[in-house]
Amino acid sequence: MIVSTTTTVNDRATWLMGPSQTCSHPPAEGVQAWHIVLLGPPGVGKGTQAELLCKHLGSCHLSTGDVFRAAKSLDQTKATPAMADALVFMKQGALVPDPTVVSLVQERRRCLRCCGGFLLDGFPRTAAQAQSLEETINQEHITLDAVINYQLPLDQILTRLTGRRTCPKCKAVYHVQNRPPKIAGQCDQCQTALIQREDDREEAVRQRMTAYNDTMAPLLDFYTQRKLLVVISADGTPDAVLARTLAAITPLKRAKPRS
Repeated sequence: MIVSTTTTVNDRATWLMGPSQTCSHPPAEGVQAWHIVLLGPPGVGKGTQAELLCKHLGSCHLSTGDVFRAAKSLDQTKATPAMADALVFMKQGALVPDPTVVSLVQERRRCLRCCGGFLLDGFPRTAAQAQSLEETINQEHITLDAVINYQLPLDQILTRLTGRRTCPKCKAVYHVQNRPPKIAGQCDQCQTALIQREDDREEAVRQRMTAYNDTMAPLLDFYTQRKLLVVISADGTPDAVLARTLAAITPLKRAKPRS
């Protein structure tokens, strides 16, 4: 088992707000740097695993979703060019296109070469993005250790997502089976009636999964060809999935020279 190498939370300022910012707690030099891409459909618990892996590996969680959320609340006069472009598409309710997403990551390439390593989450999402990432990290003399693909059967994903209930006021999230509120249908924190988001309804989840699988097939082929893809079952408790992940990736690091 890999022992945690960090006890301080990094605010990821450089990643979230752009290269002009400096992270509050950069990692110490000399740590064993891991470079990992995380994949997995909605409902597999990828965010939870990213948090647990970062604590154990000392890596920084680089989520493009977090960048998009930060961009919405950032003073637009301080937005980087790629963030400003992304905001235009988000305000239109459109997907941010590949060139803009790639530009967002390339603006933050200092995060990719951070001595603490990285867990990339949300990027790449297409084979074209993967090709761009490969070219970028090659320029930085970085080698990916693994691309972890978390998987769950569709029926389990449906159970996880369709059971979610959200408080429209304070945004607290519950689950009718796994994390029910004290009073059915009512938020514990503000007593507001809970709702089921439209994209958590069964038909919407099935459509999202179909779109996800269609989009991901070329990306999975890309990393399979490079012998980087590590498939992990996301069934079980977060700690069980973490142990399964560490057991799978630890031999890969030992087999490679340090980046």
